[in-house]
Amino acid sequence: MKQGLWTLLLVSAVSSAQGIDLAANETPLHTARDEAAIAKIPASFKFVEPGTLTVAISALNSPPLALLASDNRTRIGSDPDIARLLADSLGLKLKLVPTAWEDWPLGISAGRYDVALVNIAVTEQRKEKYDFATYRVDSLAFSVKSTSPIESVRGPADLAGRRVIVGSGTNQEKILLSWNAENEKAGRKPALPVYLTDDASGNLYIQSGRADVFFGPQSVASYKAALTGKTKVVGLGPKKAFVATTTKKGNGLVVALKAALDGAIARGDYQRALARWGEVGEAVTTSQINPPGITY
Repeated sequence: MKQGLWTLLLVSAVSSAQGIDLAANETPLHTARDEAAIAKIPASFKFVEPGTLTVAISALNSPPLALLASDNRTRIGSDPDIARLLADSLGLKLKLVPTAWEDWPLGISAGRYDVALVNIAVTEQRKEKYDFATYRVDSLAFSVKSTSPIESVRGPADLAGRRVIVGSGTNQEKILLSWNAENEKAGRKPALPVYLTDDASGNLYIQSGRADVFFGPQSVASYKAALTGKTKVVGLGPKKAFVATTTKKGNGLVVALKAALDGAIARGDYQRALARWGEVGEAVTTSQINPPGITY
């Protein structure tokens, strides 16, 4: 990625994070019932709970994607907002189910959720089991402690020998492992993946020096850097991806989800949802079903 473009994206993301009003964002956003989208729900489709859209949402506090409201119970964030727009558009009640990243694939396959919205990127491998309707363009970022001597991460050599926090089974893990292969081929030490299951542990590891770099969603990294000043973003991942609603392959619901998203885009409600979480730069102009996914 060219230096000018990288700087522009980073400055834009941090500025957006600084303008987030968490108190105001606890008020739910709604959209109109969309008869055209409702008509695309397959007659044979059975919702987990009749009349309800059951959505797997991240159980982690990963603002602006998902976090707890001031009541320490209600899930808010850009993914819950998108889930509510989908339910409203399809004339359904909304049930959010906090879910660990490792659990959503089995939950979708086993029919425990109608949809998963856990910042899931489209990959060619995932398309074999799931159907996707895109709702954001996502990028990944490298962040470090604000006082870290690491000033830039541009490629494999910059992570050689570093302890890097990644999520198991994520795109960032695959990128890190592929970079490790490049480092080893070049005679450099590989990075050490550090696998954690909650955001609080990640913050502790970075601040205490038990890990050097956090590699995860760019929107989350930029939000943290702007909010606390304890971390800084030092690079963006090498690949961009589409983030999408995720459903069991072949059940047909994806067509209705795409229509619901396109309707919310046309009405401007989708843009309002992303804007209040600082994600305007990740907006799509139309939802796509099963677009080309990331390959490694």
